[in-house]
Amino acid sequence: MILHGYFRSGAAYRTRIGLNLKGLPYQQLTVDLRTGAQRDPAFLARNPQGMVPALEVDGRVLTQSPAILEWLEEAHPRPALLPADPFDRAQVRAMAALIACDVHPLNNLRVLKALRGDFGADQAAVDAWAGRWITAGLTALETLVQRHGRGFCFGDAPGLADVHLIPQLYSARRFNVDLTPWPGLAAVEAACLALAPFADAHPDRQPDADPPA
Repeated sequence: MILHGYFRSGAAYRTRIGLNLKGLPYQQLTVDLRTGAQRDPAFLARNPQGMVPALEVDGRVLTQSPAILEWLEEAHPRPALLPADPFDRAQVRAMAALIACDVHPLNNLRVLKALRGDFGADQAAVDAWAGRWITAGLTALETLVQRHGRGFCFGDAPGLADVHLIPQLYSARRFNVDLTPWPGLAAVEAACLALAPFADAHPDRQPDADPPA
């Protein structure tokens, strides 16, 4: 498998975690969003939307990280990212969607570029914009984790909700969001980052990461 991504992309980050949790080997190819590589014709041939990640599997291409993660769960069901009970599975999917649908899209790179370019937002305004949606989402997720978690977002093993949470917490720090109001999420993060599949997926450990300052 070949993962076309960018080290700092939250969607690519969650895909790396999913692949690592499944124990699947993959090659990484960089699509540098800062230089506009996502608009290169060769990449658009793989993903007409011009976004990362894109996962090549046996000559075919999957896009959109939630779809990729669902494919991983179906094609490689062990270890499972979703619980066995159908109601519980729906609950975990809802926790993941809280991040993937309602928080992350509002603070990804193309939205932030539009805020700066179309509306003249400075960095403080960008941070406030991102922080508004991150705070609302993480506050709701904290309640759900307190309700359903036993060490991780849902139950006592890492799963789909954790795969989405960890990149969002990384992003929250980039926008100077204070994470102290969510102790449950902090505990989940500590448990996840102690595991190699999460630690190895961290942006700073990717081959295209910026060198240390």
